[in-house]
Amino acid sequence: MEMLTFGHAGVPVLLFPTSMGRYYQNKDFHLLDSIEWFVNNGIVKVYCPDSVDEASWYNKSIHPFDRVNTHMAYDKYIREEVYPMMANETGIGRIATAGCSFGAYHATNFAFRYPELVAWCFNMGGAFDIKMQMDGQFNDDAYFHNPIDYIVHANHPDLWRMGIVLGVGEHDFCRAANENLSLVLATKGIEHWLDITPGGIHDWPAWREMFPRYLSRI
Repeated sequence: MEMLTFGHAGVPVLLFPTSMGRYYQNKDFHLLDSIEWFVNNGIVKVYCPDSVDEASWYNKSIHPFDRVNTHMAYDKYIREEVYPMMANETGIGRIATAGCSFGAYHATNFAFRYPELVAWCFNMGGAFDIKMQMDGQFNDDAYFHNPIDYIVHANHPDLWRMGIVLGVGEHDFCRAANENLSLVLATKGIEHWLDITPGGIHDWPAWREMFPRYLSRI
């Protein structure tokens, strides 16, 4: 697995690419440029891992349960290899996760599954129901990687200590997914910020405008 890192100190930020994106995608689409001040001033250190979406959730050539299994291996890699490196290099145990579009799914899934490891979760234009990748199939493994389902029954106390941002453009087709997750979180009394950007659509310019605003909460 390949990965890019940016910065020398600060809160470690795990920044996922969009659907089937590579580890250099967030750099190439200038999302990193939008937070240059935070990186250069040691506020955050950003880690951009590669993804396996093409082999997992988007792999229509294998059974949906095998898609889940492949993603579970990726989740284990992030949890057991990437996270410890981030914590060791920065000396900070509770990290931030972030992502745009399908990267926001990854950021939210990792944060909600491991709230003891994540202090901040910054979403931009995300959707949170993995059933759309399952062709009508579902099992327990898929359930526990489907945030909109398992968060309803989650009770880890660190979920109530997490800084959660649901950022979405006013005209983004994922707006309803963010409003739905916001309603679920509100019902559980989990504090969060649903930020609907006026005029925003599901595209990089909106996300470049959102990301520095969210990092400023750190």
